[in-house]
Amino acid sequence: MTIGSKVKQTLAELKGIESTLRLYSLQSKNEEDRIVYKKSLETAESVIKDLEYRIKIMEFEEPQYKGN
Repeated sequence: MTIGSKVKQTLAELKGIESTLRLYSLQSKNEEDRIVYKKSLETAESVIKDLEYRIKIMEFEEPQYKGN
């Protein structure tokens, strides 16, 4: 498995975590829990955005990683 595919696999796993956090934040009946899930969701979204940007840079600088 190449570095490019590992990074993209990590991104896919983070998106799964993001979906789970979104679901929990919507389903939670406890307001305190809902706030914690939403804050965690914001953090996950930030990390995903950063990782997507880094993947674009990686693909630009190292074309062999494009499309993996």
